[in-house]
Amino acid sequence: MASDTASTIPTTSRGPDASGAGHASLSATHGTVAPGDGALTECDPAVEVIERSPHTGSLSRRMMLISAAWIFVLLLGGGIALDRTLRALVENNFDEQLEYVQTALLSSAEIGPDGEVLLYRPLGDQRFLEPNSGVYWQISGTRHEPFPSRSLWDRTLQVEGDHVDDDPHFYDSNQFAGEPLRVVERSVILPGSETRWTFTVASARGELDAQIARIRSILFWSFVALAVGLLVLAALQSYYGLRPLRRVRLAIQHIRSTGSNRVSDPLPLEVQPLVEELNALLAHSEKQAEEARTHAGNLAHALKTPLTVLTNAATAKDPKLADLVFRETKSMQRHVDHHLARARAVGRRSSGLSRAEVWPSAGSVLRAITRIYEHTRLDLDGNREATVAIERQDLDEILGNLIENAAKYGGGSVFVTIDAERERDECVIWIEDDGIGIPEEERERIFDRGARLDTVKPGTGLGLAIVRDVAEIYGGRVELDESEDLGGLLVKLILPRAAQRSPDS
Repeated sequence: MASDTASTIPTTSRGPDASGAGHASLSATHGTVAPGDGALTECDPAVEVIERSPHTGSLSRRMMLISAAWIFVLLLGGGIALDRTLRALVENNFDEQLEYVQTALLSSAEIGPDGEVLLYRPLGDQRFLEPNSGVYWQISGTRHEPFPSRSLWDRTLQVEGDHVDDDPHFYDSNQFAGEPLRVVERSVILPGSETRWTFTVASARGELDAQIARIRSILFWSFVALAVGLLVLAALQSYYGLRPLRRVRLAIQHIRSTGSNRVSDPLPLEVQPLVEELNALLAHSEKQAEEARTHAGNLAHALKTPLTVLTNAATAKDPKLADLVFRETKSMQRHVDHHLARARAVGRRSSGLSRAEVWPSAGSVLRAITRIYEHTRLDLDGNREATVAIERQDLDEILGNLIENAAKYGGGSVFVTIDAERERDECVIWIEDDGIGIPEEERERIFDRGARLDTVKPGTGLGLAIVRDVAEIYGGRVELDESEDLGGLLVKLILPRAAQRSPDS
């Protein structure tokens, strides 16, 4: 038996079963092809429209804002913490000096004959002898007059007598107008006396506040210089770090202006995946453009001969012009059908989301074929969950051609088996018939456009050519062999499996 590739799917798709309409005809019913089918729309070449997609801001600006905010937060927090630490250190040092004077005052005090407190040796700091020098001491006791230093002159330190300070007690005081004081108090009972004496040492805070102000000024300007340096460093880092992206932009501009088809400049590891994806996209676009040019050239070449024959016949006023027009237009129709099928498949493949379930598609095709070949036994078996990375319309077209050929040239039995194991990335669809098959030496030639081994039965010789081309567009292939079970032709349609969808998708 000689297998043909007749494209009779339009007839089968017109059956009453709606599910059989999936394998629609690839015949050209219009003079143009919709853009969604892979054809190029017509546009005015004199008008070039460049649409700029809205952007979400500059990466450099984002990086600078993030860096500035983080630098501000860190320096502010660090500055406050450092200011408090240094201020505490300066105040502790100041308080230690006051406590040292207080200790010296305690060690020099003694009780006189009248029960009054006396100093048996003066303190070494001469400022206690200078009036209003800013450094003062005073010894106070209940029912006793305060014993002040000469530097107090006619003033008296106010002592907080509502509590007892067995340990040094430091506090700030504003009892002297215009002269804030730092005061330390301590209450002790001297030998030979039952009175609790309060030893008070005070010093003006002017020197302490001046030291704190100097430290804060140094901190402020140091942190300002550090912030400026860090911002400059962040700007340099942003400029240098994003430089590879600018190189990618220049490389793309170079591609557009010079006609280069790849980005070949060496780039950092973080940017290299982007460049690889860009090169893959360019290769994909280049392949599609080359396919479009090849299809256009092949179609023009295929239509040239029939048009020449018709033109010559019309010029010579051939009496058989009507028959000639019918025959040549049928030939042109075959070529148009073939290239339209390829164009549609290429257009749908470019979406990258092709997905079709094999079992429903094969079932609908079998139901449609059954109405035409009523006496043919058609069986379907295999994996019911198999999905392939191909559009449903193209899968229906492929299965329709293959199953109809098996029914047309078989002996009455057609088996369709879907083999899709989980471990494999491919789905194999076996289509077997019990005909006489195709000789091995003819199996390659039968895929040529218009090739027919049986010219008795109706057909165009485009079915297997369309099947092979569409399958290859999606990364699949078609193989012919001999069926071991039925003895006829075995067609193995091998298609890539679709990726499994997540439950949430």
